[in-house]
Amino acid sequence: MLLIWIVLAAVAGGMFALMVAHWLAYKAFAGYLHHMVSLSVGVLLAVTFLHLLPEAFETLHDAHALFSTMLASIIGFFVLEKIALLRHSHHHEGDGHHHHHGHDRHEAGKGGKLILIGSSLHNLVDGVLIAAAFLVEPWLGVLTAASIILHEVPHKLSDFVVLINAGLTRNRAFSLIMFSSLCSAIGGVAGYFVLEHMQAGLPYLLVVAASSFMYISVADLMPQMHSRSSLKEAVPQLLLVALGVSMIYAVTQLMHAGHSH
Repeated sequence: MLLIWIVLAAVAGGMFALMVAHWLAYKAFAGYLHHMVSLSVGVLLAVTFLHLLPEAFETLHDAHALFSTMLASIIGFFVLEKIALLRHSHHHEGDGHHHHHGHDRHEAGKGGKLILIGSSLHNLVDGVLIAAAFLVEPWLGVLTAASIILHEVPHKLSDFVVLINAGLTRNRAFSLIMFSSLCSAIGGVAGYFVLEHMQAGLPYLLVVAASSFMYISVADLMPQMHSRSSLKEAVPQLLLVALGVSMIYAVTQLMHAGHSH
């Protein structure tokens, strides 16, 4: 029975966050994609440095091993792009590069999926955390799932922005993020059965996820922000980055307060 509650909490939480983010991305903010890129940078960097990396280093105190994992992950993502498995073209249709129709959208779509690597790992770890909380106390599991929903709404909104910005269709972006969200259920089941054996690997998964978010922010999204170099555009960019950081900071503080109780 407890396993069923763990799976339901992981799936329901991920789907609720996904639907809210879907509505925000396609209704409330549909006409403000270039502004949402700036918000996504703040969210992804804050998730990396205020949530994932602190969690990893608190769990495993071998800093050399975690930094080595981070270095290998960042180089690995760079290599993936270089060998064109996940290469991101920043061209757009009709930009004067004389490619055949649809070429640039096809090429851009490859790179957007890079964000899903980190998101899937992150969701997997969230599922394990939900399972761990339920195994301690059911009410703590519910609280943890609720905290993760708050954290996942801006995170999934960022995923939508990155994927749409990379040229994917809305339906395709939704399908990929939904698949990524289901990894939380996999993590919940795995955590329920083999939590003791998985604990040692969790910090490394967190670092790989953090490296993915860091890489996509610095190598992909920030260069797009720099392409809009006027002061009139720079000020809203900085404010939106700050807003993204503030949102994740507030949620992280709520999560810590909930865990302390």
